[in-house]
Amino acid sequence: MMQHHQTGRPAAGPSSNASNNSGNTVINRSKVMKNSREAPAASAASASTPDAVHHHHPHHHNNNNNNTTALKGGAASAASASNEFKTKTVLKEAVDAVVSSFAKHSQGYGRVNVVEALQEFWQMKQARGADLKNGALVIYESVPSSSPPYVCYVTLPGGSCFGSFQNCPTKAEARRSAAKIALMNSVFNEHPSRQISDDFIEKAVAEARASFKGDPDEADNPNTGIGAFRFMLEANKGRTMLEFQELMTVFQLLHWNGSLKAMRERQCSRQEVVAHYSHRALDDDMRSQMALDWIAREQETPGIVSRELNMAERELEAARLAGRELRFPKEKREILMLACSQVAHGDGLSS
Repeated sequence: MMQHHQTGRPAAGPSSNASNNSGNTVINRSKVMKNSREAPAASAASASTPDAVHHHHPHHHNNNNNNTTALKGGAASAASASNEFKTKTVLKEAVDAVVSSFAKHSQGYGRVNVVEALQEFWQMKQARGADLKNGALVIYESVPSSSPPYVCYVTLPGGSCFGSFQNCPTKAEARRSAAKIALMNSVFNEHPSRQISDDFIEKAVAEARASFKGDPDEADNPNTGIGAFRFMLEANKGRTMLEFQELMTVFQLLHWNGSLKAMRERQCSRQEVVAHYSHRALDDDMRSQMALDWIAREQETPGIVSRELNMAERELEAARLAGRELRFPKEKREILMLACSQVAHGDGLSS
């Protein structure tokens, strides 16, 4: 069992291309901050492109047309400038919040208490109206070990999970490493491009449809996989991908576990399934139910649980060392470890 640690005040409270939208960043800090600075400029450039390219042909337009074009161009330019200002303002607020926390928690010799800074960042988001149904609590899990390197995972409000990505000689250093990559992703996640909007949904659905070579009409049919994906996104409009991660992980697990296929065979519509699981927490009850499914599979195909567990552990380790979001492989491993322990216990009883 992992050791769970919580920071701050206790608060009330599928596998596809779509999972690539989870707000992952590289772990090189200079590249992360460089990406954060460049993103608004790129968005502004793309937003202003239609207004910047005008081909003026005086011989083919009268003055009225010219005036109308100028007015339209001026309005579009003003809207573009407004969007650019909002983009820069939102990102600046996020960066300023982190910098402020860094300054507050400086401990000399250039060291920063990133654990406290990460907690304050999410408390700031909650205070500003972020929809965090489980509160702003950041949870740490230390992997039991009697010797280094030590490993720690951190789960953010909304369900995203990151791990220590460095070779850590102490448990405290492992916690700081996990907090560091989580804080970088949290800041990057504040950019408007990470918010679930109408444009975001259209792009995500188009990517999913292209990946599966689906019929364009499927996106509007809630009984199809892509239609259910659109339904999920639209139900979470206004949230960011990090805040949406737990629901995404639930459906990744249902797909991996075969539960979605079983529900479809029972004539459950995708829309009904999405509506039901949107209100279910990813908790011990859900893990236990999925573990029972894998125990049943083990009886049909001996050795399948250990093979799946080995694959999940390799996937989790690769994601952790690369600084990627890793909730899905981590949950898979926990479910399979639970199934494995039950299988071993059952063998012991029968012998």
